[in-house]
Amino acid sequence: MSLAARPGNFGTRFHNFLFQELGLDYLYKAFTTTDLPAAVGGVRALGIRGCAISMPFKEDVIALVDERDPSAAAVRSVNTIVNDDGVLRACNTDYLAVAQLLELHGVPLDATVALRGSGGMAKAVAAALGDAGYRSGTVVARNEAAGRALADSQGWSWRSGVGGLRADLIVNVTPIGMRGGPEADELSFEPATVEAATTVFDVVALPVETPLVERARALGRQVISGHEVLVRQGLEQFVRYTGVRPDRELVERAAAQARDRPAGRERRDGAGPAPPPAGARRGAGGTGAGPHARPGPARPCSAPCPPGPGPARPAPRRAGAKAWTRPGGRPPRSAAPRPSTAARRWTARPAR
Repeated sequence: MSLAARPGNFGTRFHNFLFQELGLDYLYKAFTTTDLPAAVGGVRALGIRGCAISMPFKEDVIALVDERDPSAAAVRSVNTIVNDDGVLRACNTDYLAVAQLLELHGVPLDATVALRGSGGMAKAVAAALGDAGYRSGTVVARNEAAGRALADSQGWSWRSGVGGLRADLIVNVTPIGMRGGPEADELSFEPATVEAATTVFDVVALPVETPLVERARALGRQVISGHEVLVRQGLEQFVRYTGVRPDRELVERAAAQARDRPAGRERRDGAGPAPPPAGARRGAGGTGAGPHARPGPARPCSAPCPPGPGPARPAPRRAGAKAWTRPGGRPPRSAAPRPSTAARRWTARPAR
């Protein structure tokens, strides 16, 4: 399961796809909560195997777990809890993902770093960079207290703006460029800064091609995308939950299935088509999908049904029945079916 102020769907679809493909008897669901201690207590008491933690709970949850691995201790922030027979162990797979990607892309340790942002994810990125051995860095943050604290934790410098900044590796850990945000079409660094860099790292995962990533690719710069971070940290969570590490081809299929949305279903926020309910199959009941789904009563499907062989015919009406006239085809209250005679007689029977 996952806990977030605004639950997303990528992790749900990613994990459930892998569970089904590998025949694992797990189900992943996303939740929000107004009572974090009770929610984490439920993970322990109900024997829930694992829980992903998103904002704004990543720091508050530290006091509620039993153990922290080095990744969580380094960042002082948690994004994953694993329940081992009632013992809650915490780690930070964002940190692990960033460290792996820096090595995978061969970013040299003597590269100068410019990191924009000072929030929870920025802490994970800065800690991964510092622990990997990147010694020359600058944190760019409008919040001076948070920015200086983050810079001091790595022995770096701080500045409030990006004007005139130059670095070999530039990293955006702000919402600038995020789909649906107020700065969705803006660059997080000046064009001259992007041109001077050798590697551009944008932690924003949606869209996959942010304005910063597009500019960097056009200039022929090496790119590390937020989508890579999202997939790799999800993979590390999956391994910790299940003890299984899927092969690369299966992970890529899971990521594509989680990222791509079927056509014809639009999100209410206008950010494109929305995914179907995670783990559900159209027209099927129960609590999940795949061979290990638990049986259950059929549930109404909220997705639009596929086109049938022809237009539906209206059901015949009894003589004298009034037509439904409310907008959207809903019946007026007066047209609601009346209880049977037996039911009326029962409800009208006086108490003894």
